[in-house]
Amino acid sequence: MTNRFLSCDWGTSTLRISLVDGNTGEIMCTESSDEGMAGTFKLWSLTADADAANRVGFYTYILDRHIKTIEKKLDISLNGVLLIISGMASSTIGFMELPYSELPFALSGEDLTVGYLSSIAGFEHEIAIISGIKSATDVMRGEETQLLGCVDVQNSSDNHVYIFPGTHSKHIYIKNSQVTDFETYMTGEFFELLSKKSLLSNSVEAGEGFPGSKYLDSFVAGVEDAIDLNLLNAAFRVRTNALFGIYDKQENFNYLSGLLIGTELKSLKNHHIGKIHLLCGKALELYYRVAIETLGQAYKLQTYTPQWVDEAVVRAHFRLFDQKFFKHD
Repeated sequence: MTNRFLSCDWGTSTLRISLVDGNTGEIMCTESSDEGMAGTFKLWSLTADADAANRVGFYTYILDRHIKTIEKKLDISLNGVLLIISGMASSTIGFMELPYSELPFALSGEDLTVGYLSSIAGFEHEIAIISGIKSATDVMRGEETQLLGCVDVQNSSDNHVYIFPGTHSKHIYIKNSQVTDFETYMTGEFFELLSKKSLLSNSVEAGEGFPGSKYLDSFVAGVEDAIDLNLLNAAFRVRTNALFGIYDKQENFNYLSGLLIGTELKSLKNHHIGKIHLLCGKALELYYRVAIETLGQAYKLQTYTPQWVDEAVVRAHFRLFDQKFFKHD
C-alpha cells in the first residue's frame, strides 16, 4: 500500500505522529512523547551550532526517531511518505514562521496557509506545515486544524461555538460554514499560577475532586460566584474560605477551579448560540459540563468521546489529503 501519509500534531508541550491510510483515514500506528515544540526549541538553542538552517536538521532528527519506531513496529519503509504537521511548527520557535490566515476562515480548509520543506539527506519526507489563524486581537495555531477534524461542514450554518479547554482555552465561533470569531482564555495558566505560586497556594490542595459531592458543591459555588463577582475580588475568597473554615483545602481547590472556569464560560450567556460543542479529555469534560449546566446552558451542549477528540487532527489531515489539498509528489 503506497497511499499513506504521516500526520503530526506538534504542540507546545507534546508531540504526536501517526501513520495514516490515505484511502480510509485509518490510523495504522501512533507514537507520542513530551518533546513539545517549546522544549525542543530550548534544547536546540543550547547547541553550539544553533542557527536557522541547523534547526531544521535538529527538528527532523527528533521526528525521524519516531518515524523509525513506526517503521520497526510495522516492518515497513516510509521513505518518501508525505509528513503533514500542525501546531507550533509554523511559529517563531518552529521549522519556519508562516503568516496567519485571517477571518473569516472557511471550514472547507481552503483558507489555510501552508508552507513546504523538501526532503533532505537522511530525512526522505516532504513536509507540509499548516499555519494558524488570527483575528484583530487574537491568534491560534493548532486548534484550527482540530476544528476541521471536528466540524460537520454540511451542518454548520447555525451559530455554534466549539470549545477546546486547556492551558489556553479556545472558543471558536462559526456561522455559515466559516469561523467568524474566536477567543482565548488563559484559564489553565491562571489556575497554575494562583494555585501554586500565589498567596492562595497555602489554601488549596489537589485531591480526588469529583465525584465526591462536597467537591462538586464547592466547584458549583465557584462557578456561581464567577457569574456575579469581579474575579480579582472573588479570588481572595479562596483565602477567606480557608481562614473562616468554609472549605477544606481540597474543596477550596475545586472552588478556585469553578471560579476560573465559570469566568471563562459566563460570556456564553450573552451570545446567540445554537449549540455548544465541548472537545476535551474526560477529566476536563466533567468540570466544563457541570459549569455549563450551572450556567443554564446544558440544553445546548454536545460532548464527544476523548478518543474522538484526540483523533481530530488526523481526521483533518486525512480530509485535506483526500481532497489533494497538499502539493506533493
